[in-house]
Amino acid sequence: MRFIVRKRRTAPAVIIVALIDVLVVLVIFLMVTTTFKQQPLLKLALPSSSEAQKSGAEDHPPLVVSIDPQGLFRLGQDKMPVTPDQLREQLISQAAKNPDLKLAIRADKQAPWGQVVKVMDFVKEAKIKNLSAFTKEASKP
Repeated sequence: MRFIVRKRRTAPAVIIVALIDVLVVLVIFLMVTTTFKQQPLLKLALPSSSEAQKSGAEDHPPLVVSIDPQGLFRLGQDKMPVTPDQLREQLISQAAKNPDLKLAIRADKQAPWGQVVKVMDFVKEAKIKNLSAFTKEASKP
């Protein structure tokens, strides 16, 4: 009788180092080719101006008050709706914390003008000296 001696098969091995290298290359590729564009939470149609300045990175970006077409106020980066009284209180408290506070009004061109004037009154009441408005560049003929 002849017994056949079978060799034990080794379990297949997965080379983890090569897989990690491939994954790192894919991640780097995706990071380089992806564009990061900031999308505003509130879509506004800004009025055009021939003196509009391009928005860029600043050392101290302004506090932004947005006014939508219905005349509702939104304050700051989180764009949470606020009432006129809350806006007034927030502006006064922010101005007390930072005397060099910059404020920018970002109003839709369909927003009621009275709401813009109301914000400007709150700014005077809070004694904020630096006020600006967001506009877009006028189209060239």
